[in-house]
Amino acid sequence: MSERILVKEQSQVKVQDRSQTTASAEIDKVVIGSVAAFTGIVGLWVVACIGSAMYQAGGPIQLAGSWFKAISGM
Repeated sequence: MSERILVKEQSQVKVQDRSQTTASAEIDKVVIGSVAAFTGIVGLWVVACIGSAMYQAGGPIQLAGSWFKAISGM
């Protein structure tokens, strides 16, 4: 009897997967596009912040030195 229930559950899962395949594929594309766009925006923001910090510090060497002094507490 438990085998009959298991087969019935498996057939129901297969029917649901087939009917929702196209909808979930479209949702996946939207989610992937949104994540990629957000990642690009954050990446541009990071580059702008690092560039601004280097300009304010006087260059990359001074920025690294200031960062080390801030972290070590010197």
